[in-house]
Amino acid sequence: MADPIVGAIARPQLPPERILEVALAAEQAGLSELWLWEDCFWEGGISMAGAVLGATERLTVGIGLLPMPLRNVALAAMEIATLDRLFPGRLVVGLGHGVQDWMGQAGARVRSPLTLAREYIAALQGLLAGDEVTATGEYVNLDAVRLVWPPEQVPALHMGAFGPKAVRLTGEIGDGTIVAGETSIADYLAMHDQVLDARAAAGRGDGHVFTVFVAGELGADGADEQIAAWTEAGVDRIVMCPGADEPDPEGFVRTVASLP
Repeated sequence: MADPIVGAIARPQLPPERILEVALAAEQAGLSELWLWEDCFWEGGISMAGAVLGATERLTVGIGLLPMPLRNVALAAMEIATLDRLFPGRLVVGLGHGVQDWMGQAGARVRSPLTLAREYIAALQGLLAGDEVTATGEYVNLDAVRLVWPPEQVPALHMGAFGPKAVRLTGEIGDGTIVAGETSIADYLAMHDQVLDARAAAGRGDGHVFTVFVAGELGADGADEQIAAWTEAGVDRIVMCPGADEPDPEGFVRTVASLP
């Protein structure tokens, strides 16, 4: 079993004008991945990702999570394809249902987030593959839409999930599952099995990627112990999350880069 990728999160409490300093510190320290949150109503995930990718040369940037109700699927496909063509292989796309209260504030709340996800992911995968997509659904409606500049390779679509139905759906239609930081390892192992069962039932092969956001202190041996435990659990990617009031985000990413 290969060791997981270890990355770090730049939380949305960080002012946008600080992100390039953090990104450069991460790249100089050798960090593999820097993840950005798109929380309402903080920074935009796509614009922040573009800024970080443009300011660095090697760093992979993850976005967790783009709220599907808030983003028209055609626009999401255009933005993702553009970033992927500009910076091939350096973008990790995470998608989610969005916090329902926030979706309501923005006038984007849907009756059935699971129905939206099914329609949205199918359309997004088709658009990113360069297909002409026509869809008539409850939430996703497209009339012969085709990207002029699709990505050279279709990027994996990782999905956040919190309830059992949503967890299974990530295996059925997604390429990866993003697990929240408060999830215990025991709960993760149960989710892992549910995802793979759903993937098998849908006739899909191997290759599903499991990412966990890990919240906790980096001092002493705490981070090493957490990484060792999650590595033993078999996750593919571990993303360390600072506290909301982290006073030294540059130092945080340097510390994560130094972890074994």
